[in-house]
Amino acid sequence: MARSSTINRKTKETEINVTLNLDGSGRAEVDTGIGFLDHMLEGFARHGFFDLKCKVKGDLRVDGHHTAEDTGIVLGQAIREAAGDKRGIRRYGYFILPMDEVLALCAVDLCGRPYLQFDCPFTAERVGELDTELVKEFFYAVSYSAGMNLHLRILQPGNNHHMIEALFKAFAKALDEAITLDPRISDVLSTKGRL
Repeated sequence: MARSSTINRKTKETEINVTLNLDGSGRAEVDTGIGFLDHMLEGFARHGFFDLKCKVKGDLRVDGHHTAEDTGIVLGQAIREAAGDKRGIRRYGYFILPMDEVLALCAVDLCGRPYLQFDCPFTAERVGELDTELVKEFFYAVSYSAGMNLHLRILQPGNNHHMIEALFKAFAKALDEAITLDPRISDVLSTKGRL
């Protein structure tokens, strides 16, 4: 059974359509209206081996906040739906990713309990058309709508572009590990019997 989902969300601020296949090959078709966010989501798909289609119409005449946050909400919902009842998955994933001078850590628990720990010392207000403070808003939205425990930390800071890109790629690798099916797990990896 394909672990995929399509989520549509329309508000007065944004209109978003996301299709996600957790068992993909890394193909991405992304248009959020924010070029740097497109680049990050393309990297997320490629490095996590997810197939991702993401089309966003947002109120960019105001700023990028609603677009970034709502894209995170919809992506999180897509992850949650595609993961289904989480039978057989490893549940946990982590990755430490180097990108030139930068070192980023991501740890994920698909436990159903949302939480974000974010420790990333950005020194620039923007990278491309993306406000750096929106990176945290994006991941907060993903973690809460997916129901995941998500820790992101820059272990070695440097160029802001490199830091953000390392976070997205580390997240992709950690999520890929967490959603991987393990033949040793016949039910869900929890003493409670559900996630």
